[in-house]
Amino acid sequence: MTNADCDTMTAAPKADRADTPRAPASRKSQQRVQDILRAGRDVFAEKGYEHATASEIAQRVGVSEATVFSYFRGKRELCARVIADWYDENIAAFENGMPHDAPVRQQFAFIVRTHLRLMLVNGTGLCALVLSEGRAKQHVLSDELTAQQRRYTAPLMDVLARGQAAGQIRTDMPLSLLRSLVFGPIEHVLWDAILGRRKLDTETTAEQLIDMLWAALQPPAPESAALVRFRNEVMEAMSRLEHERART
Repeated sequence: MTNADCDTMTAAPKADRADTPRAPASRKSQQRVQDILRAGRDVFAEKGYEHATASEIAQRVGVSEATVFSYFRGKRELCARVIADWYDENIAAFENGMPHDAPVRQQFAFIVRTHLRLMLVNGTGLCALVLSEGRAKQHVLSDELTAQQRRYTAPLMDVLARGQAAGQIRTDMPLSLLRSLVFGPIEHVLWDAILGRRKLDTETTAEQLIDMLWAALQPPAPESAALVRFRNEVMEAMSRLEHERART
C-alpha cells in the first residue's frame, strides 16, 4: 500500500469517518496507537507533511505499514491527530499555569512567555510544521489547523476581552484584530528562529515582545485621541474644500 493509496482511503460513508483512530479494543492496541503517534510526531516534525511517509513511521515503530493504517485511515488523519495531541499539551500548559487571580497584564505576559517557550524550547519541529503548512492555501490540513489554532488562541482572546471590560485594553479595535496584532509579531519571531535556524534568547525576546505588544494594546490617551480626531477633521475639511474648488 503506497502513501498516496492511504491518503485516498476516504471513500467510506461520511458517518463512518473521523479525525481520530478507531477505538482500540485492548491495552496492547492502545499502546500501539501511542507508539504510532509518538513516531508520527517525530517524523512529521523532521520531514514535514509532504515528505513524511507511513512506511518510515511504521519502521520506527517496528510494525508494517498496513498495521499503521489499521488504526488510522490515512496520512492526513494521522498527522491531524498528532497536531491535535500537540495542541492539547500546549493548551493544558496554559490552563495549568495561568495566574487567574493576577492582573490582566500579568496574565497577558504569561501567555506571550509561555507561547514562546512552548514553540522554541519544546516544540520546534511541530511548530515549523504548523507554520509552514498553515500558510499553504487549500492545504489538506487547513481545516484541522484552523480549528486547533482557534482553540489555542482562546486563552488570549479571554484575557483581551477582560482587559477591554476593565478599561486596560483598547476597545476601538475588534478582538480578532487585536489577536492578529499579538500573534503576528510573535509568528515572525518564530519564523526567524525556527525556519531560519537562528539562535534566540527566549526569555529576553519574550520580555521585549510583552513590553512592545502591551504598549500597542493600551487605550489611546484622551489628549492624543483628541488630536488625532482634530487632524482627521481638518484633513477632511481641506479635502472637501479642494473638491469644491475643482468643481468651480
